[in-house]
Amino acid sequence: MLYTTFKNRLPTAEEALPGREERPFAVPSTHTVLGNALLGPYPEGLEVADFGLGCFWGAERRFWQTPGVWTTLVGYQGGVTAHPTYEEVCSGMTGHTEAVRVVFDPAKVSYEELLRVFWESHDPTQGMRQGNDVGTQYRSAIYTHSPEQEHTAERSREAYQRVLADSGYGPITTELAPAEPRPFYVAEGYHQQYLDRNKTGYCGLGGTGLSCPVGVASAER
Repeated sequence: MLYTTFKNRLPTAEEALPGREERPFAVPSTHTVLGNALLGPYPEGLEVADFGLGCFWGAERRFWQTPGVWTTLVGYQGGVTAHPTYEEVCSGMTGHTEAVRVVFDPAKVSYEELLRVFWESHDPTQGMRQGNDVGTQYRSAIYTHSPEQEHTAERSREAYQRVLADSGYGPITTELAPAEPRPFYVAEGYHQQYLDRNKTGYCGLGGTGLSCPVGVASAER
């Protein structure tokens, strides 16, 4: 009943699960594909981007396959419950969405290019679902780490909205908000690089087939 209640509605702070002060599980130290550290602090000059685009298994793979990305990890973000478990997030009672943290070298890949990967890897018009995956934990989201990221994301969203509208899609429902004060809580170890360790594992990710313009995020229409 509680899952049904919060399948398409975010819980209020009073309704959400209380969480805990510390992460209740261990997390591997190294990325299984890229060979770099999962958790910070990260080398000087690298930047962080946070995205939610449906089930984080397939979403993480899209980003670790992107040249210029130093490491990726999956977790929970945008909600209320501190240090949640996967089961708690799936209950709908944490307010979190499944998220991917992307640590990248801006000299090798731009934030705008990461946004292109983000938009083209899912359908950002579906609200509290992504394909057959239904629930608040599958909502589309961008959590920014600087005013520059926020501005670039806003302009990129506007550009992609025009592309979607021209093809008959509705409005983008992607949540766009600052990462602070929305902590990224690392997910359990078995979720990290799941599709590397499980080659035939489930991936429900699917885009619209429409390309996102790159180079227009700072340009006037």
